[in-house]
Amino acid sequence: MLKKLLVTGGGGFLGANILMQAEHGLALHAIDQLPVMLERENLTWHSIDLQDRRALQDIFLSLEPDAVIHTAAISDIDYCEANPEKADAVNVGVTLNVAELCRRTGARLVFFSSDSVFDGRRGRYRESDTPEPLNQYARTKVKAEKGIEEILANHIVVRPSLIMGIPVLRTGNSFLWRMIQSLRNGRQVALPKTEIRSPVDVLTLSRAAIEIAGNSLTGVLHIAGNESLSRYDMGRRIALALGYPVELVVDTQPEVAGGRAPRPADASLDNGKAKRVLKTPMKDFDEAMKFIIANKGDREL
Repeated sequence: MLKKLLVTGGGGFLGANILMQAEHGLALHAIDQLPVMLERENLTWHSIDLQDRRALQDIFLSLEPDAVIHTAAISDIDYCEANPEKADAVNVGVTLNVAELCRRTGARLVFFSSDSVFDGRRGRYRESDTPEPLNQYARTKVKAEKGIEEILANHIVVRPSLIMGIPVLRTGNSFLWRMIQSLRNGRQVALPKTEIRSPVDVLTLSRAAIEIAGNSLTGVLHIAGNESLSRYDMGRRIALALGYPVELVVDTQPEVAGGRAPRPADASLDNGKAKRVLKTPMKDFDEAMKFIIANKGDREL
């Protein structure tokens, strides 16, 4: 039974949402490099650099968590492309150290990978499909997946599709939140018709992560919405759902220039397995948007 949960990257978009969606009876621990960013019942904050192996080891050995949800990573694809050694050190090195500490302490590991591990030539990828990464960020995720498999049996690799939602903290990296700021100010939002994803809302993803942390599933699991949409179509449906002029969303052709790393064209994921093995329901796009709006708290959308 899951009693003590440790979340890395607790101050990030996904990590903070996971912490807020966890049941109140669960003993929560969060790791982030920044000082305490989030307060809630039964949450203890640990401010350390995840690359500090000794500090990380001390936390694991003192806590002995039942499960660890590892969300911490350098997720900026273009930064990773420009700084491959740093990306490798954090996304691979830290992850494998976390896996080893999970093995030593008997903790279960939920590792967040990415839909970017695929080359995007056909879409609707299943868990059994072979990753073909196009950029450094994706390569680090593939290396981490393979490394964990060699270290720890009790783990699951979660590959989420494009995550949309509202950040718990102002620092959260959310494309939806950035888009809302542009729409509110009457600015155009340029999104490509050529990049296709199967977006999942962060609340559903967070609840699924907590469910997975408490069960015995192993291997790989794709968590995604039920629909495959271009970023352009997503943007127009978001504008419509929030009452903004859809004409503010315009098509753009992404160029691999000026340091922009290549992206897969169609990285949509097949969520059939998630539907079969999880209690947390996967949603259609419009249902997910209604869910986000209903749980926006005091945020102005």
